[in-house]
Amino acid sequence: MRRAIVFSTAALLAGCAAQNTSPGAGPGTNPNPAAAPVSEQAPSGLAEKSAKTHTELGTLYLQAGNLTVALEEARIAAATDPTYAPALNLLGLVHLMLNEMPQARAAFERAIHLAPGDPQIANDYGWFLCQNGREQEAFKYFETAARNPLYKTPTRPYTNAGLCYLRIKDEKSAEMNFQRAVLVDGTNVQAIYQLASLFYRRGDFFKAKQLLGDLHRLIEPNAESLWLGVRIERKLGDRQAEASYSSQLRRKFAGTPEHQALLQGNFE
Repeated sequence: MRRAIVFSTAALLAGCAAQNTSPGAGPGTNPNPAAAPVSEQAPSGLAEKSAKTHTELGTLYLQAGNLTVALEEARIAAATDPTYAPALNLLGLVHLMLNEMPQARAAFERAIHLAPGDPQIANDYGWFLCQNGREQEAFKYFETAARNPLYKTPTRPYTNAGLCYLRIKDEKSAEMNFQRAVLVDGTNVQAIYQLASLFYRRGDFFKAKQLLGDLHRLIEPNAESLWLGVRIERKLGDRQAEASYSSQLRRKFAGTPEHQALLQGNFE
């Protein structure tokens, strides 16, 4: 079964990954040798085992959008073992999603201090920096995470770096990172969608159409991808394909911003 995804909300969780800094050093310093994510390591004692269990449970609640329970689980995990870095990292993510930036920063920086070689934490902290206007700092963390040979999902920091470059209007660097993300994982729907959107804005409508086709072979179309399809086919002059996308958007996603744009004829 193909997966459904909403790109505008998927970015944050896609952005959770890693970094390396020297022990005790603040953010932005030179990285330590690569280490595997602490969350993948076996707990060393009862307190860490309990903290790991609560962190994993909290992560599931976070992914489900239940921030209240995710926050509670993260707090329990951090209280059970204050040295368990993934618990602090989860705490930072929840505070970030709640727009509680001072608390998020404190949690992320503590996590990095505890696990300076953890790529998962580096990527998440990089995403926090990106969301707070500190894009140039964020890129260092994304790159460190992606280059860690022990990190299993480097496609995440590449995608996040691409999204972060879009925030500062550097489409060339954004495209490069999205391409790297897709090279690592050809099913990275976030990166594929962003590439299709970039090619559309550049005026390469045939390439944009090809990428959108690749995307729809991986997931069920959503409001954003259907709206992009409408605009691509409109530029290509394929009225039948445009009408098909428009019909799906009206039928399945009435009331969304994309549907409203369609009704208003706001195609740009």
